[in-house]
Amino acid sequence: MGEIEDGEADHITADVQGQKCALVYECTAPESVNGKDNLPFLNSVLKNPVYKLYRFPTADNKWMQVREQMSESILSFHIPKELISLHIKEDLCRTQELKELGELSPHWDNLRKNVLTHCDQMLNLYQDILAELSKETGSSFKSSSSKGERTLEFVPVNLHLQRMHVHSPHLKDALYDVITVGAPAAHFQGFKNGGLRKLLNKFETERRNTGYQFIYYSPENTAKAKEVLSNINQLQPLIATHADLLLNSASQHSPDSLKNSLKMLSEKTELFVHAFKDQLVRSALLALYTARPGGIFQKPPSPKSSTEESCPQDQTLPMRRQDSIPHHSDYDEEEWDRVWANVGKSLNCVIAMVDKLIERDGDSKGGNGSRSNDGEKDPSLADSSTPHPREDWYAELHPLILTLKECMGEVVSRAKQSLTFVLLQELAYSLPQCLMLTLRRDIVFSQALAGLVCGFIIKLHSSLHDPDFLRQLYTVGLIVQYEGLLSTYSDEVGMLEDMAVGISDLKNVAFKIIEAQSNEVLPVVTGRREHYVVEVKLPATMFESLPLQIKGGQLLHVHPVLFNVGINEQQTLAERFGDVSLQESINQENFELLKEYYTIFMEKMPPDYMSHFQEQNDLKGLLENLHQNIQAKKRKNVEIMWLAATICRKLNGIRFTCCKSAKDRTSMSVTLEQCSILRDEHQLQKDFFIRALDCMRSRQSQGALNESDDPETGCLTDNKPTSRHFYPVALLLVSSHLLVVWLILSLALLLAKYQ
Repeated sequence: MGEIEDGEADHITADVQGQKCALVYECTAPESVNGKDNLPFLNSVLKNPVYKLYRFPTADNKWMQVREQMSESILSFHIPKELISLHIKEDLCRTQELKELGELSPHWDNLRKNVLTHCDQMLNLYQDILAELSKETGSSFKSSSSKGERTLEFVPVNLHLQRMHVHSPHLKDALYDVITVGAPAAHFQGFKNGGLRKLLNKFETERRNTGYQFIYYSPENTAKAKEVLSNINQLQPLIATHADLLLNSASQHSPDSLKNSLKMLSEKTELFVHAFKDQLVRSALLALYTARPGGIFQKPPSPKSSTEESCPQDQTLPMRRQDSIPHHSDYDEEEWDRVWANVGKSLNCVIAMVDKLIERDGDSKGGNGSRSNDGEKDPSLADSSTPHPREDWYAELHPLILTLKECMGEVVSRAKQSLTFVLLQELAYSLPQCLMLTLRRDIVFSQALAGLVCGFIIKLHSSLHDPDFLRQLYTVGLIVQYEGLLSTYSDEVGMLEDMAVGISDLKNVAFKIIEAQSNEVLPVVTGRREHYVVEVKLPATMFESLPLQIKGGQLLHVHPVLFNVGINEQQTLAERFGDVSLQESINQENFELLKEYYTIFMEKMPPDYMSHFQEQNDLKGLLENLHQNIQAKKRKNVEIMWLAATICRKLNGIRFTCCKSAKDRTSMSVTLEQCSILRDEHQLQKDFFIRALDCMRSRQSQGALNESDDPETGCLTDNKPTSRHFYPVALLLVSSHLLVVWLILSLALLLAKYQ
C-alpha cells in the first residue's frame, strides 16, 4: 500500500484488484503528526486529540493522504459555568428589583412574595449546580451515560471536533470540520409532556386565556421590557462616567477634550432618552399606579433643584415637572413624557454652556473678544489674565451636570419599577411552571451554546488568514447548520422539540473578538437572557491581522438553521404509524431562514467577491433542489441532509451533526459525508468508495478496545477518548419485512422470559 510512517502503526487493509487502502498510522500526541492546525491557541480549547492517517487511491492511480482528528473540548464545561454564573447574576438583580418595587396592594403583594419565594429556590438550584460543575476535574466531555444526571444538565453530550485533513497530489490541501454533539435536550427533566416547542406554545396559550388575576403582556412586550431594563443598567453608569469626564476636562480647561467628552455624553444620553420612547413604559406606569394601595403612585422624591433653575436664562424650559403623579381619575398620562424629556432638556443646557465657554475662550485668546456681550454677562471671564480659569469652567458646568444626573435618576427609578411590574406578570402566572420552563430553556440553550462557541473558535482559527471569510464574517455573519438525526417517535419527539428551540435561541448570540491581555484565552460570556455576547480572546499576533471592523469591536452574528431527518428503525415506525409533521415543519421553517441568509449574502457581499464565488458554486440551484426535497415529503430523505451540508460548506458555515447521544447515527453520517467529499472533491477512485467507508468505520482501525477504554461506560483510561466516529453500527434502515420479523421474535422472547 505504500510506505508506513515511522512509529507504531496499526494496519487495516482491504484488498481490491491487487491494491490496498489502509490505516497506516495512529497516534494520540499532536506533536507526532505534522500539521499546520496544531497551534497553541487551538490547543488551549481542544484536548485529548486522536489522529488516524489513511492513504487512498485517486482516479488517476495516485495516492491521497487523509488524516482524521478527533478532539474533546474543554468548552463543554467552561461555557455552562460561564452561563450559569450569568443567570445567577441576572436573577439576583431581578429579585432585588422586585423587592424594590415599592408598596403594592394586598393582591399584588402576595403574588410578589410568592414569586420571590420560588425565585430564591431556583437561585439555590443554579448555585448548587454551579458548585458541582466547579468540582469536575476529570474528563472534558460528558458521556451519554451521564446525560440524565442533574448536576450535568447544562453540559452538552459528547461534544467533539471531527476534522478531516486531505492532502491530494494535484489539489490544494483542504480541511473539513464537523462538530458532533448530542442533541441539546433536558434529559433529566424528561419528555413525558413533550419538549420546549410544545410546552412554550401551551404555556403562552393558557396565559393568554387566563388573565383575570394578571395583566397579560405578550412575549414581545415582555422581551421589550427586559431589553429596556438592560439598556438602563448599561447606559446609566456610562452617562455618569462621561459626565465626570466632562467635568474633568472643564477643570483642566481643555477645549478639545471638552468637545470630545461632550460628544460622548450626548451620544449616550440620546440613546438613553430614546430607550423610553415606547408605549410599553407609559402603559406599565399606569398599571403599576393602579396596583398601588388606593391607586396612589408612590414615586421617589424629586430632585431638590429643578431643571429650570439650573438652566441658563436663554435656555429656559417650556414645561415644569410636577412633584407627583395625580391620583386615580386625575392621572396625567403625559407626566411621564415630561419627566423623561427633562433628561434631554438638561443635556441641551449642558451643550449650550459648553458652547458658550468655548466661545468665550476663543474670544479671550483673540484679545478684543474679552469685551464681547458674553464677557459682560460673566465678569469672571472678561479678563483673559484671570488666574483661575479652570475653576470657573468647572463651577459653570457642575450644577448642570448634577441636574442631568438627578433627572436621569428619577427616570431610571420610575422606569425600573414599572418594567419590573411587567416582568412580575410573567412570573406570577402558573408558578412554578414558568420558572421550570425557564430552567429547561436555560439547560437546552447552555448545551447548544457550548457547541456553537467551540465551532466558532475552530472556524475562526482555520480561516484566520482568509480575507474573504473575514469580510463575510463582519458583513453578513456566519451560517451555522445543524444536521439532526432524531426520529419523530417516542421520547425523541421531545428531544427534537427541545433541540429546535435551543438552536433557534442561538440567533440571540453575537461574538466579539478582543485581544488577550494574558495567557488566558478562554472565551467569556456576557449579556443576559435573549441577548448574549461571547468575547473570544486572540493572542496579540493573531488579533493584529484582523480587519479594522473586527478589531474595533463590531459584533459578529450567527444564523443557525436545523434540518432533521430521522433515519433509524423508530423513524420507520413513525412514518408508517405515527406523525412526522414536526420534522416537516422544522425543515420548512429553517429552509426559509437559510434562503433569507442567502439573499442577504448576495446583496451585501461585494461584486468582485460574488463573481469569484459564483464561478465555484451554483448555490441557487442547490437551494431549489433542497426546497424540492423538503416539499417532496419522501421517507427518510437523506438527500436533505446532503444538500444542506453542501450549501453550508459553500457558504463558509459551521457544520454540526447531532443525534440522541452523538454516537452511532452521528458516526455513520460523518463517515459517509467524509467519503463522499473524498469522492466528489478529491477524485477518490469510485471502486474504492465502499472500501474507504468500511476502513473508516472499522472498529479494528482503533485497535482492540476493552470496556474500560469506552467513554460511554463512564470512565476513561489515560484520558484517551474513543471516537464515536469509528463505531461499527448495524443497518440503520430496516425494511418493513425485517421489521415485522424482528417485532414478532422480540415479543416471543419476552413472553418466554416472563412465563
